[in-house]
Amino acid sequence: MPRRFSIDIDEPHALGGSDCFANPQEHLIAALNACMIVGYAAQCAVRGITLESLAIETNGEIDLRGFLGIDPAVPQGYENLNYTVRIKGSGTKEQFAEVHQAVMATSPNFYNMSRAVALKPSLVVE
Repeated sequence: MPRRFSIDIDEPHALGGSDCFANPQEHLIAALNACMIVGYAAQCAVRGITLESLAIETNGEIDLRGFLGIDPAVPQGYENLNYTVRIKGSGTKEQFAEVHQAVMATSPNFYNMSRAVALKPSLVVE
């Protein structure tokens, strides 16, 4: 279904941007977190667990030598992402552990980011 919206993207000053908006990697992480948040909310709702608070903090490091093509031995992106889920609600620790496992098993973006996805690029020059 075609949809019409735009996403503002920028880079930090150090990379020639104006630092007014998130960069592509921050959008990538935000998409991962948002998808999992939807999963936590849905899994809790199905189990009758009331959520009081939910936050996911994700971080990783990118070595700019890879991104800028300075050193071909350096990966161009993340090798690891670390994330912490902070959840509070009416569930027990055991119930939240089950929810956590279910989210990791069913989140499309967790799936996409935790496995290699085949990309099939094409180029159209007009």
